[in-house]
Order: sequence, then C-alpha cells, then structure tokens
Amino acid sequence: MAVKARKSIKAVERRAPAKPSAVRQASNIGQSRPTYEYSEDDHSMAGMSAAQRRIHQAALQLFAEKGNSEVSVSELAEAAGVARGTIYNNLDSTDHLFERVASQLSDEMNQRVVASYAGIEDPARRLATGIRLYIRRAHEEPHWGRFLTHFSFRTDSLASFWQGPAVKDVLLGLDQNRYTFRPDQLYGAVGLIAGTTLSAILLVLEGLRTWRDAGSDAAEMVLRALGIEFREAQRLATLELPPLAEQ
Repeated sequence: MAVKARKSIKAVERRAPAKPSAVRQASNIGQSRPTYEYSEDDHSMAGMSAAQRRIHQAALQLFAEKGNSEVSVSELAEAAGVARGTIYNNLDSTDHLFERVASQLSDEMNQRVVASYAGIEDPARRLATGIRLYIRRAHEEPHWGRFLTHFSFRTDSLASFWQGPAVKDVLLGLDQNRYTFRPDQLYGAVGLIAGTTLSAILLVLEGLRTWRDAGSDAAEMVLRALGIEFREAQRLATLELPPLAEQ
C-alpha cells in the first residue's frame, strides 16, 4: 500500500497545480518509511542559556499577541524583562527571530509528542494522542496556541508540522491498511488533520469548548474521516491521555 501511495503522490505532483509550500513539503515523507528520529541540529531549546530561553518565550508571546512576525529590540526587552544589552548579547539580530522561534516550536513539539506515545504501536492511536496533546498544550499555554493559529498556514518555518509524526502515521496507517482513503487523497488527509486540530485549538482559546471535549471530538472526527469505524474511533479518542513528555 505504501508503494502505491508513493506512486500516487508522484502522479498527483505531475498533474496538480502548485500547492502551498507547507503541503508541498509533505510529499517528501513518501520517500522513506516513517521514522521518528531527530538530529542534534534540531532547533531545540535544550542547548539554550536561560537568557536565550527567556528571549525566545517573550518573542513567542509577542508574535502571538501581535499576529505578525515583526518585533523590535525594545519590545522584546520589555516582554522578556531584560535589558536591551541582554538582547544584543544573545541575538545577532531580530531579522530572523521569527523563523528561529517557529522552527524551534515545531521541532520541540514533535519531539515531545513522539516521546509521549513511546511504546504505542497503533498509528491510529498515536495520531489521536498527538492531536489531543496539541490541543491540551494550547489550553495550558495560550500564547503557544495563538502562535499556531496565526501562523501555521502562513510560513515555511512551520513546515515540519506537516512532515512530523502525525503525517508519518497516516502513511504507516495506509501501509497497514488501517485507513481506507485513497493514496491520491494524501494532501487532503494532511489538510484535514491540520485544519481540524487548529480549529479545535481556536475553540479552546475562545472559551467555546473545553480542551478535553475539543480534543476528543477532533481526534474522533479525523479518525472516522480516515476510515476508522465509529466505535473504535470514539474509543481511541477517549483513552487516557499521557502527559506531554518534557524536553
């Protein structure tokens, strides 16, 4: 099934109109069997100093609040509670800060999600777990959630969301005949997962749903759309959720 999926992806690429850059990059995942390994060069906060972590968190908050990717040194210093000199000492410039923050955010979350469901073999259960972990984190860290809803479809810096564990589990599910959608519908499946998850996050941030209800509903609807039977989708979407692994 995975071979058919890869052939269908290439066929779609030849005849389809230009796709948004993030979705275009999702086609790369069909080139190899899913793996969940990250290199030491990932944009992780693990190697940052305390000051750098503080600056990045302040930048994330500012980007989320402002809804754009520009921030001044003065704004950053005030939000981080540090002197302007500290900003200059820890950043070459603010020109590429947004890209660094976005890359770090996506890489860090993907790593933590993978660690959180270590030992779970079923790709459908992993997918449901990942969706719910994203939604719960948005509830616990609203600025993180706002950043996603503002920028996930608007920047290449968040492309690894589309190449991450959720999409790889979709291919693995096809390989195992766990899902029933056609291989040429891969792009639609990717958009379905991202759109449903981000919509659920927005409902939580606006206070319209609890994270538990929004997360379970989103996971269930995605699984049913991919071909999982109703009762099983409901069961997988309401299993006990593991804690999000620490980085």
